[in-house]
Amino acid sequence: MNSLLVVFREKEESILGWGFLLLVLLGWEALPKLVTLPKGLSLFFTTPYHILVALYDLFNKGNIAHHFYISTTEFVIGLGLSIIVALPLGIIMGRFTTINAMFDPFVTAFNATPRLVFLPLVLLWVGLGIWSKIVIVFIGALFPLLINTYEGVKNVDKVLVNVVRSFGAGEWQVMKMVVLPNSLPYIIAGLRLAIGRAILGVVVGEFFGASEGLGFVMAAAAGNYQVDILFAGLILFMGISLIMTMSVKRLESRLSSWRPEQVKTF
Repeated sequence: MNSLLVVFREKEESILGWGFLLLVLLGWEALPKLVTLPKGLSLFFTTPYHILVALYDLFNKGNIAHHFYISTTEFVIGLGLSIIVALPLGIIMGRFTTINAMFDPFVTAFNATPRLVFLPLVLLWVGLGIWSKIVIVFIGALFPLLINTYEGVKNVDKVLVNVVRSFGAGEWQVMKMVVLPNSLPYIIAGLRLAIGRAILGVVVGEFFGASEGLGFVMAAAAGNYQVDILFAGLILFMGISLIMTMSVKRLESRLSSWRPEQVKTF
């Protein structure tokens, strides 16, 4: 009994999270059996069982694997490019006032502009192929990560920076020992936001300008009132986002293990 209690305490967050998710799914499945839904709603209502059947049929009989590969490729490349651009630019803007003064008006203006505004232009300039979706994903994921990285670097304790400099540290050493470790929570938060924006970019791009991908499958299902297939595509997108977010959280826990609040007590 004591061993079970110890295991529960160690895995409490996971058990509560997945347990509540299971409870919601069971309630969703039981809802049409317990409550008489309006006729209009019942026509467009589905249950987890029917969604799982639709997923099985899509993978077993359809070519959903190809669409999944296309959407995943757009997501990974677009998000990867945004990380390559946003991280160094955010660090540079946070460390150098002149560079920040030059780029800040553009960052503020583009971040305040709805991403859908760029979609027609990107489709015209890049075409209907995979690269137009990659550009949309890149634009959507760039600014959350860039702004959070900038804020993290800007809010680094200047006392710590001065102390390290007083011991003869150069700019790179200050960056490595003070700036990056203290900016990590901001960067991780920006990365988690960027993942969500990247998924949104894939969906929007494939809804309006694609002939393949999960977004295209969902749009076609919505046009044919196939709610179970629509939810199946949604679950696949949620799976991608969940895997990436959990990976980022695990990376954060490893990189932040030196912080006092991360030390485990027994």
